[in-house]
Amino acid sequence: MLSDITPLRNCIFCALLAYGFNAQADELFAKADTNAGKALHSQHCIRCHASSFGGDGSAIYTRENTIVKSSKGLLEQVRNCSTMLGLKWFDDEELNVAGYLNQNYYKFDH
Repeated sequence: MLSDITPLRNCIFCALLAYGFNAQADELFAKADTNAGKALHSQHCIRCHASSFGGDGSAIYTRENTIVKSSKGLLEQVRNCSTMLGLKWFDDEELNVAGYLNQNYYKFDH
């Protein structure tokens, strides 16, 4: 009987753990200046994304096989792009862009 309960406990633990990580990231997004994030995104991100995905570049965020699966992953991806492009953004600038993208495309806080 105990062996029947253990998988359920593991599932509940994993769900609570995942919720905790998303809640922490969502708290960070609450501090993001999404207007500043939009300006940085427009200035530094759209050109590259549009050349790769066409149109205004937003297809990178809405594509079916997106590599971003969580709030934490979104912030990490913004940091990766910032580093690859040599933008030298501060943490708050990366957070602002991630917050803007979350608000307008990903909506992980729901």
